[in-house]
Amino acid sequence: MADRKYFGTDGIRGKVGQYPITPRFILKLGWAAGKVLANQGSKRILIGKDTRISGYMIEAALEAGLSAAGLSVAFTGPMPTPAIAYLTRTFRAEAGIVISASHNPYDDNGIKFFSSNGEKLPDEVEEAIEAMLDEPMDCVDSAELGMASRITDAAGRYIEFCKSTFPSHLNLSDYKIVVDCANGATYHIAPNVMRELGAEVIEIGTKPNGMNINKGVGATDIKQLQEAVLEHNADLGLAYDGDGDRLIMVDHLGNKIDGDQIIFIIAREALRAGKLKGGVVGTLMSNMSLENALRTLAIPFVRAKVGDRYVLEQLKEKGWKLGAENSGHIIILDKNTTGDGIVASLEVLAAMAAQKLSLNELAEAVPLYPQELINIKFSGDTDPLASEEVQKVTQNVEQRLQGKGRVLLRKSGTEPLIRVMVECADGELAHSCATEIAEAVKRN
Repeated sequence: MADRKYFGTDGIRGKVGQYPITPRFILKLGWAAGKVLANQGSKRILIGKDTRISGYMIEAALEAGLSAAGLSVAFTGPMPTPAIAYLTRTFRAEAGIVISASHNPYDDNGIKFFSSNGEKLPDEVEEAIEAMLDEPMDCVDSAELGMASRITDAAGRYIEFCKSTFPSHLNLSDYKIVVDCANGATYHIAPNVMRELGAEVIEIGTKPNGMNINKGVGATDIKQLQEAVLEHNADLGLAYDGDGDRLIMVDHLGNKIDGDQIIFIIAREALRAGKLKGGVVGTLMSNMSLENALRTLAIPFVRAKVGDRYVLEQLKEKGWKLGAENSGHIIILDKNTTGDGIVASLEVLAAMAAQKLSLNELAEAVPLYPQELINIKFSGDTDPLASEEVQKVTQNVEQRLQGKGRVLLRKSGTEPLIRVMVECADGELAHSCATEIAEAVKRN
């Protein structure tokens, strides 16, 4: 993949009002994307967004740029990322655009694209858009300008799609579920899906005001969810992130069930039902306990680089269907083309209902090794990971772990952070080792 100026691992993202998340740049981006995508056929683009206040400004700027390039726009309003992937396919649109910064704070935002088949744009298309951004902007003739419309039943369509992935002979009438939508894009979708399948639903994080997305709620902050599950004596809790492509669960005892445990439950149930195709793709961050648990079932497992696009690449390369990041991106390729938090939660609920087992019982086969993760901000001007001191400290730590643990140092693909992760059975050792490496990174 060539070095790119704007596109990261998950589209273009940044602080609103700071380049490139400015009205002027996004207008040009809409035009550039329109020029590249206009050759494809339908000349219609779907645009969805999460609940950030900046979404209004960004969708207006994108609409103007796309129209100037001769493409029409269909708005869905607030809609989860996987819903746009699905709707782009069903509407046979040229492409889908999601305005979201996922799990980031409200004053960040981003733009990510889906191709006509609901997958992230190929690298060469992103590179063509970047090249077009360097060209002077023009405008098609008036008769060729794009128009704008609104898809009024987008939420209903996606709710029905989600329900269609749940076995028709099962229902959720035995379950009390706390649903945490992070004040994000699933706020009007996930609770309705669960209710329509029969569950008793308690909602948190379903009152977005444009500035409270991911704030103390959702997949990145589950304390409120854990408390609510215990308070309401619920069977489980579901936490989505701001754009609905991540899922973290909480069992009836208030324990966190992460992406590694979720994908294991889904894979084991698929194996039990005779529907497992191939193995499971994890990432460099996947817990060693997942690898061990899959091995006991003779389910193949490989690690991709961190980022759901890399998980997807490996799945396609191998012809497998199941992949996940421990952060809660769960990809089930025979259901949707991208990570889908709601669909993943229904897969786990189906396993619970079919086997009449609690979430706690289903997850106990993957007792997670402690992982100490420390994030260190850096300017981006230097590369601390290239430092001799950091490399030496890391080597010393790896020797201390003696093959019973793992060290992972990497740059975040979405924020100016160095991530230091140490994993081993001894939590105190993991903590001291990660701290030692993090201090070395800070000095460099």
